[in-house]
Amino acid sequence: MSFFFPFLSLILFLPAIGAAILACLPDRNVKAIRGTALAVTAIDLVLGIALWIGYNPTLTGANRFQFEEQFRWVALEHLDVTIANYHLGVDGLSVPLVMLTVLLGFLAVLVSWHIEHRAKLYFSLLLLLETGVLGVFMSLDFLLFFLFWEVELLPMYLLISIWGSPPPVGRREYSAMKFLLYTIFGSAFMLIGLLAVFFSSGTLDLVKLAAANIPAQQWLLPPTVVFWLILIAFVIKLPVFPLHTWLPDAHTDAPTAVSVLLAGVLLKMGGYGILRICLGLFPEVAYQWGPTLAMFAAISIVYGGLVTLRQRDLKRLIAYSSVSHMGYVLLGVGAFTEVALTGAALQMVTHGLITGLLFAAVGLIYDKAHTRQIPELQGLMHRMPFICVAFIVAGLASLGLPGLGGFVAEFMVFTGSYPEFSVYTVLGVLGIVLSAGYILWTAERSFFRTLPHRWEHLTDATLVERIPLVVLMAAILLIGLLPTLVTDVLRSGIAPIVARIG
Repeated sequence: MSFFFPFLSLILFLPAIGAAILACLPDRNVKAIRGTALAVTAIDLVLGIALWIGYNPTLTGANRFQFEEQFRWVALEHLDVTIANYHLGVDGLSVPLVMLTVLLGFLAVLVSWHIEHRAKLYFSLLLLLETGVLGVFMSLDFLLFFLFWEVELLPMYLLISIWGSPPPVGRREYSAMKFLLYTIFGSAFMLIGLLAVFFSSGTLDLVKLAAANIPAQQWLLPPTVVFWLILIAFVIKLPVFPLHTWLPDAHTDAPTAVSVLLAGVLLKMGGYGILRICLGLFPEVAYQWGPTLAMFAAISIVYGGLVTLRQRDLKRLIAYSSVSHMGYVLLGVGAFTEVALTGAALQMVTHGLITGLLFAAVGLIYDKAHTRQIPELQGLMHRMPFICVAFIVAGLASLGLPGLGGFVAEFMVFTGSYPEFSVYTVLGVLGIVLSAGYILWTAERSFFRTLPHRWEHLTDATLVERIPLVVLMAAILLIGLLPTLVTDVLRSGIAPIVARIG
């Protein structure tokens, strides 16, 4: 479906325009800076809802990409050679992730309402980060995809290194640099793979590449090599054991809103890249390496769950649980069935909502108690029941309680992957048992028991602080009760990938 009005470009660049507007505001006018950032993200959220409503999941084939915008971007005019196009479009795989991004972008501003230190720079970077993530989910040109993949690096690095946990509590400069190095390492491999794709096919258009069958002798490098070059960047971002060690450090030292976006949407860039590019462009290779991917998924699930049980810091606990739960995405990818892949895509959406709620709740606990150490946080339910209930709801959704969003995604992954990999699926189910262990144990130690005298001054969430918690809890419950609202959309994007392999 083509529109003359650049609807996707408006959603994509509105946060960047908002950042430019913030640059013109006085540094001391913090209220105006916050208000502008909130207004920009609210408008983007409304546009995202309009995109969701306007998307038609019944269209198939070449028409499945809707709201397309395309024109020549990088070209050699005298040779009439087009290297890359400015090509945007969305299908059933990308629409839910775009919606997730604009929702968490809006809520991240509310979570950051207390920020006063260099507020203009902070909110500008937050908006630029949103543009970078949206660009990844909308791009239908590999070079454009790679550009937006890199755009999010600098804002994330600065947000962690400037507003993260300072010494002796944290190591924000170390964590920010570790995130940067890991991501650049993966990007270098992706760039090599991108060049190999272009020199082998003569195009970087992801739609054309997904429909093409390039002969083996035409490839500059063997397709398996190109597949793994590109995959490395995505499994680092997902992340997958043993390339996961940047994530706990980044989460521990990042400010709350940045942790919400990091776990909520930045990790999903890795899963989306695997589905869109690795499976979309190399379905046969992906199918051949499915058992290997499933093996690493099972290791990540069990390892992440076991390490999570050992954590004493609430943010590190959620970070390691993300390593475990993103393993379900890779397990669904390895199975390569429509049910498993749809479950993997749904897991990305629900995990974004669940971890966003967990980090928002933990951020409020830290702001009020000034500690995240689990042994020190007992009896909090007596003083901040709303925050504790929000954390418990997210935790129950994370362990797969029926009626909440996490259950549907994990159940689809298990049912779709068991016929292919019974042992790895059983190990994945073990991850659910471990999730129940660390979530319930953490809640019992931190929120119940006797309230110490040192916590009698604590207060519950204010009205502004409750808005993100309520919205995320409502979204998790809605998907849990009416999963077809999302699965029907996701299936329209997953089905063409499965059809490539038959």
